[in-house]
Amino acid sequence: MIVVDSNVLAYLYLPGDFTVAAEKLLERDANWNAPILWRSEYRNILAGYMRRGALPFEKAYAIQLEAESLLNGAEHEPDSRRVLELVKTSSCSAYDCEFVATAEMLGTLLYTMDAKLINAFPEIVRPLTTD
Repeated sequence: MIVVDSNVLAYLYLPGDFTVAAEKLLERDANWNAPILWRSEYRNILAGYMRRGALPFEKAYAIQLEAESLLNGAEHEPDSRRVLELVKTSSCSAYDCEFVATAEMLGTLLYTMDAKLINAFPEIVRPLTTD
């Protein structure tokens, strides 16, 4: 079991530089988890692709449904106090700290390519491209 941020999900479903790394992570551990917030962040990523003309609406919607299926039963509401404690001790956004708090709550690692998160919480956050 691991926690992934919204960008790792995007790397899995939207071909790019880190797609292979995301696929390898899924092969290694298919039990992906995330805070409920991931849905809004992911929709925003898809919205950007649609606005740039890189993804038609129906394809974006299909990708959203596929990601929701992957995380079905693995979405969590982190403790607000813990999220704010993490914000207080770092320069990371509350959005990002939700992913860290979720990983802590589940006793697992968070995978991301967000350097700020990796540097702020090295004991629990791992870059997608290693391990």
